[in-house]
Amino acid sequence: MKSKKEAVEIIKILKEYYPDATCSLDFETPFQIVISVMLSAQCTDERVNKTTPELFAKYPTPEKMAKADIKDIEKIIHPCGFYKNKSKNIKACSQKLVEEFNRYCSK
Repeated sequence: MKSKKEAVEIIKILKEYYPDATCSLDFETPFQIVISVMLSAQCTDERVNKTTPELFAKYPTPEKMAKADIKDIEKIIHPCGFYKNKSKNIKACSQKLVEEFNRYCSK
């Protein structure tokens, strides 16, 4: 495992080699990028960007996603593929964020 100092150095090197690198996933919050990355497995970023507006409009925070009906999450993310596993993991991740880091989550 790399130390924090080593990780910072790696990031610095990557920024030098790839100065124009950007993320093609659309997101506004750290929570949204975590969920978007989960959805991007075996799926195009374009498809994720078409799917997440509805998901985040309905469940914008970890608290709301943690309380969501898993069937509703499945329905919304179905176009991204592997929707049963992804919805289960999205809900579990949201629950973990609330349980472990609630003081950092937005209400």
